[in-house]
Amino acid sequence: MHYLYSFPILFSFASIVSSSNTTVDLSWHAPPSTQVSDLKSVINGTDVWGFVFNSSKTPASLPYSTYNWCNMPHVRSSEYPKVNSSYILQYVHVIHRHHKRTPYAANTFPRESYAWECSDEGLYYGGATFTGANANTSASTYWSVFTSSSNPLAPQGFNGTCQFPQLTSGGLDDSHQHGKDVFGVYHGLLGFLPAKYDSRKIQFRVTNNVITSQVASNLIPGIYPLLDSKSVPLMIQPASIDSLEPAYTCSSASSLYSSYGVGSTNANWTAHLTASSGLASALDAISGISSSATAWHQSWDHYFDNLSARLCHSKPLPCNSTTGTCVTQTQANEVFRLGEYEYNFLYRSAGPQTLEYARRSYGIWVAELADHFRVAQNGNDSVIYRHDVAHDGSISRLLALLQIQEMVWPGMGSEVVFELYSKHNEWFVRILWGGQVLRSSSPTLGNEVDMVPLQNILAYFDGLVGRGASLVPGLCNQS
Repeated sequence: MHYLYSFPILFSFASIVSSSNTTVDLSWHAPPSTQVSDLKSVINGTDVWGFVFNSSKTPASLPYSTYNWCNMPHVRSSEYPKVNSSYILQYVHVIHRHHKRTPYAANTFPRESYAWECSDEGLYYGGATFTGANANTSASTYWSVFTSSSNPLAPQGFNGTCQFPQLTSGGLDDSHQHGKDVFGVYHGLLGFLPAKYDSRKIQFRVTNNVITSQVASNLIPGIYPLLDSKSVPLMIQPASIDSLEPAYTCSSASSLYSSYGVGSTNANWTAHLTASSGLASALDAISGISSSATAWHQSWDHYFDNLSARLCHSKPLPCNSTTGTCVTQTQANEVFRLGEYEYNFLYRSAGPQTLEYARRSYGIWVAELADHFRVAQNGNDSVIYRHDVAHDGSISRLLALLQIQEMVWPGMGSEVVFELYSKHNEWFVRILWGGQVLRSSSPTLGNEVDMVPLQNILAYFDGLVGRGASLVPGLCNQS
């Protein structure tokens, strides 16, 4: 197996032959061109290609599969594509992005023109001892944000009673419904999940960012509303090596990303920033963001998060209180098109480096998934269902590694499901994206990743990241 690693040279992936004589193509394959990847469509468009940005509820006039940034489609019994009954479902692994939230503080304007209130919810924090003769009961405590009349300092961004970020009450409701829909498929429709929560069969995992735990606390009772115990363990890795977020250090992946993506001078990246510079100037004049604020002008991430969070929660677009000038829906739509274009470029259409970046920066999680498949195949694990709550950066890297055909910015609640089936001593994998079979450009995974032999999936993952992620440390330490 031969790779070229020198930056910024593009990477050459060769096919490999696995121990099971399965020929696997590890090379990057270009996705088809779409409106999302067409810069002319992005700059000259008016809407956002029918995508939804203003409600968790997709209008009844649109199919459920419609891209909805506020609440992405996921598995539901009414749309679930059932497989032939000759296949037996053996293991399911779900990974999805957290649901809708307030913006991050770094994505708020220096002074926002209205407050954002979160007094309609409580976010609970606490601790409890499990054993010991002197073990005490713990109180159920939640944070209640306030400002003091004796504190002369005004918070950056929004006033109000929210943390930035935190799951909003709407995001918590969406998390609960997500859980109900998952249970409706894997218990109600398929009879796969047990009727009652069983920690020996079901595991939930979160990242070190507390918003994923906020999601899990509402997702889980959506799946199991009648818990025998109110306490459910959330699996979490140490912050410095967390593979789910991902948070582990990979210097070569960071160097590669900075050579073609955000912050780079790569002409293919800066073209859209140059073409949209007029929009940036107009928004800066309204928001009070300085034109020298580098982070706000290396990508459209900050404006995208700020504006989309407002619309998802039925809040007005911002205005400048001095001039009275407001952000228009047309301007917001252009921001959203630019954000979608950026994610398409960063994780698929920029070329082979997108696959290389993904395997380095998300290879450990993928190797963990592969090991779960192996253990399930061998019958050595009682766990039949794992559910991970992650971030857009988690889902983006995973979709890059799976070489999805149409890459978009994974919206709130974006979901990838891995299903492992057996049939007459043979094993197969199906991957769902947004509740439907994922379409890939990789010939190894197939145009539709539907009942692909497990040995092909394992050979593809092992070829990219090594069994047990054995290749990842060496790849990450390359200069």
